[in-house]
Amino acid sequence: MLSRLVNRLEEGAIAFFLAGMVVITFSQVVARYVFNSGAVWALELTTFFFAWLVLLGVSYGVRIGAHLGVDAFVKMLPKRYERPLVIFAGLCCCAYAGLMLYGSWDYWSKIYRFGIDTEDLYVPRIIVEALFSGEPGYRYEPIGIDRWVPYAVLPLGMALLLFRFAQATYLIAVGKRELLIAGHEAEEAVAEAKSELQRGENDNTHTGGRS
Repeated sequence: MLSRLVNRLEEGAIAFFLAGMVVITFSQVVARYVFNSGAVWALELTTFFFAWLVLLGVSYGVRIGAHLGVDAFVKMLPKRYERPLVIFAGLCCCAYAGLMLYGSWDYWSKIYRFGIDTEDLYVPRIIVEALFSGEPGYRYEPIGIDRWVPYAVLPLGMALLLFRFAQATYLIAVGKRELLIAGHEAEEAVAEAKSELQRGENDNTHTGGRS
């Protein structure tokens, strides 16, 4: 149940940030070349969307086995050693993700304590007026968005990465998954090339070598 919920949230967030980047970038291209205008916050927001997309996409790549890796050494050993070594690699990945989570949390907590604002992103005016317009002597002033808000993806992404590595290692241990990395793309490409070469030779034999 928890895994399915995380899957849905992960996929939805990735789709949202990818779509957001496309919409913002396209709208700014149109604004720049058609209306000779543009939004100053667009670049910073797109950068943050890209950061969220990448850091959430890392864990998604672990879940679907999309990350590239080298398993030539593992394949040289007897079959009975393959799973223990892959499990060991998974535990190393969990330790790495744990260190990254600790470091990202430490960095994010400092940003949170210092209260640094973003450069060009501000709280929308309609929200500011809804919150403060009833106060005596109210005068609108833009309020910057705290940088810890977009930077929250650092500990969040690393926590999700740790969860995915732990999940993948468990599935390998119980025999429901083979590798942490993507399939043997190089081997498949070589096998496909050999098959095409052999098919070409067979066709050439059947036609008597005539073109």
